[in-house]
Amino acid sequence: MRVRLEYGREGLEVELPDRNVVKCLKCRPHPPLADPAAEVLARLRQPTGTPPLAELARGRRDACVLVSDVTRPVPNPVILPPLLAELEAAGIPREKILILVATGLHRPNLGDELAEMVGREVFERYRIENHHGEEPAEHVHLGQSPRGVPIWIDRRYAEADLKIATGLIEPHFMAGFSGGRKLICPGVAGIETIKVWHSPAYLEHENARSGCLENNPVHEENTTIAKRAGCDFILNVVIDDRRRILRVVAGDMEEAFHEGAAFARKPVTDTVPRPVDIVVTSSAGYPLDTTFYQSVKGMVAALPILKPGGTVVLAASMTEGIGSPEFTSIFDEFDSLDAFMDRILNTDYFVKDQWQVEELAKVRRHAKVRVVTDGLSPETLRHLFVEPAESVEAAVATALEDHGPDATIAVMPEGPYVMAELDARRGPG
Repeated sequence: MRVRLEYGREGLEVELPDRNVVKCLKCRPHPPLADPAAEVLARLRQPTGTPPLAELARGRRDACVLVSDVTRPVPNPVILPPLLAELEAAGIPREKILILVATGLHRPNLGDELAEMVGREVFERYRIENHHGEEPAEHVHLGQSPRGVPIWIDRRYAEADLKIATGLIEPHFMAGFSGGRKLICPGVAGIETIKVWHSPAYLEHENARSGCLENNPVHEENTTIAKRAGCDFILNVVIDDRRRILRVVAGDMEEAFHEGAAFARKPVTDTVPRPVDIVVTSSAGYPLDTTFYQSVKGMVAALPILKPGGTVVLAASMTEGIGSPEFTSIFDEFDSLDAFMDRILNTDYFVKDQWQVEELAKVRRHAKVRVVTDGLSPETLRHLFVEPAESVEAAVATALEDHGPDATIAVMPEGPYVMAELDARRGPG
């Protein structure tokens, strides 16, 4: 069986044994919008739960428009021009419109990378700046949430007269779905907010997982924080595996988001009848698989359909290496994931990006992990508590030796962009 995995910009063709493959899980086909730009404009003028954007913008002195950073393939060149044109037509001067990249604690996006993200026309005509989550002076304190999270929000957003968040609604391995409130927290939140919101008190909850919004403390808390910061309007899209726009939602931060999440759930969900021994997956290719940090999401995506003690085979390019210096330092400090978990659960230990090591620990408690990449050496991968493999085929062959010649395999070519589930009609098997 020949399968193309999303890997870097070009993809990776692999050959898998037909007799073992139970299913190749993919996003379900759905017709893309014939004229997405026209649909964006229509939703700006007939939004969900708010007046039209132009009506909201009339009389405002300035606007801050949040956009996702480079780790999200948002079709900004399609969705931003109509939105910005509506703001200007409503009377907000171009020089009073700030596009703020909601980096959270990720690195800034600059130069050609930024131009590719937003489109050359927007890049050349509008003021675009990056959020810096580790600069306290750039944030304002908005008190504490009911759960006790300190709320620090980028001053440029908090003090804007009109607040708008754009983005992509897709499965998210902690918050249920991305989009909506997530552009605000963690997008433009300070590190003192993110360190508590991303602590084990939230991430170890059983509902802090992909596709789950109900009783998910990660989702509930960043919704509360986003409401405290304020958001007048969102513009979100749902895309397919070819990054074509399937749906546009706009308007109220909560109503429009839930509308988009309900739609997104259907095309991105696929099932297998019972847990499998091996999952071959990706981290969805560029831009999501550029670091080991981001590629952990591809591993987590496999867990719902994998037997305890099974094997995850991950292919990810990791062209930018491991991740941030802080993330990398954790692997230098601890000689096991158990030691790391003991520290974060029982002390006040904190290092930026530690939450992704926590997610890796969830995976490793459940499964073996073999990684195929051009970006990191075998020695480095072992240091990251995973096993290297020369190829997907070699990793699968080793896994079949571990689990037996009749072991079952599921394939997730798009990794975390698909929500893998067990078919409820068949039971766990």
